[in-house]
Amino acid sequence: MSSRSLAQWLAYLEQLHPSAIDMGLDRVREVAQRLGLTRPAPRVVTVTGTNGKGSTCAFLASLLRANGQRVGVYASPHLVRYNERVDVEGILASDDDLCTAFAAVDAARGEISLTYFEMGTLAAFWLFERAQLDVAVLEVGLGGRLDAVNLIDADLALVTSIGLDHAEWLGDTRESVAVEKAGIFRAGKPALCGDLEPPAPLTEAAERLGAPLLQRGEAFDLRIESAGWFWRGRDAQGNDLTLAGLPLLDLPMENAALALQAYALLGLPWIPERIAAALLATRMAGRLDRRQVAWAGERRQVLLDVAHNPHAAEYLARRLTMKPVAGVRRAVFGVLADKDLDGILAPLERLFASWAVATLPTGRSRDGTEVAAILTARGAQAEVHDSLVAAFDAQLAASTADDEVVVFGSFYSVAEVLAQLTPLSESAET
Repeated sequence: MSSRSLAQWLAYLEQLHPSAIDMGLDRVREVAQRLGLTRPAPRVVTVTGTNGKGSTCAFLASLLRANGQRVGVYASPHLVRYNERVDVEGILASDDDLCTAFAAVDAARGEISLTYFEMGTLAAFWLFERAQLDVAVLEVGLGGRLDAVNLIDADLALVTSIGLDHAEWLGDTRESVAVEKAGIFRAGKPALCGDLEPPAPLTEAAERLGAPLLQRGEAFDLRIESAGWFWRGRDAQGNDLTLAGLPLLDLPMENAALALQAYALLGLPWIPERIAAALLATRMAGRLDRRQVAWAGERRQVLLDVAHNPHAAEYLARRLTMKPVAGVRRAVFGVLADKDLDGILAPLERLFASWAVATLPTGRSRDGTEVAAILTARGAQAEVHDSLVAAFDAQLAASTADDEVVVFGSFYSVAEVLAQLTPLSESAET
């Protein structure tokens, strides 16, 4: 067992490498070889995309577990606890397990410098190999081609969506982003894409590799109706599959459709009732996450969502419009300085009666006073607060039981409020 606590290990990891992000696989591949790591599971699914990675991983893991598979999920970033990043059979990795894994990776790396994310990725792989999994579902951290997760040759490679984010690393066009996302494709292995209009570099990469591309709108698709939704797709032999009367979900059904197509290719039992139940049971903290909160002896409605770029903001706006509230909606908002603030605000600014904003607890944050001024100039009612928690408290105080307080803009925003909610909230009925 490691002599360091998990908090001490995480602090150590943060100062190991001169930069937080250092794209490339050479260093991490060398350490993996020293550790004797081969494959985290007999079957591996990698998932990349601008948005929707987390819920797609969660849906796929639920489907697999419901059909008897031992599943590990690696995801990032975490909201409240680092342990959220490594899930084995629905149970988060313990502090002791993570510390032991970090110690093993640290001993193997020797003189090789690794980033925080690279250390965490190798630690997850180390734990997965020892857990005797059937399937590992791996969420790509950034991009795809040069991300540490791409060290593994996956049996299935999923791309959820292609939008603009992390331009300094992935480029400022959808085409440049698509090049990086397509980097997780492997020769002869199925590639799945949930984007209805993928840029040409993505389809060209699949063709060049001989990777069968199953694209939403062609090989698989969904139709959402008022009482439920319908899915069609293909199995591994190319036979048509359909599911009708699926229950409406709070998490994005587009991502459930992508997960369903991935599941269909794995040759596991296809039992419609079990599939529907697994999808309905899937939950993710901070992703279209509705809660009922006790406030001054009354109930308040809260929605937490990590929407932090224009693509995610547009999706959040659509989902809010689809589900009106009896009262008004009030925003709690914080954003990082490198995000497209205008692109985030445009689809959402008219949906809120008021905005409570704050500077996020990171040096990467956009100043809350500046955000409030921009909102005011756009005609919104906005007030700046000392913290996200103070902003949240102010909106709860201003609300009635018919209103909904929506917390979004960053993982930091949701994490701050979620940590506050944990002792006193309960999931809302959906």
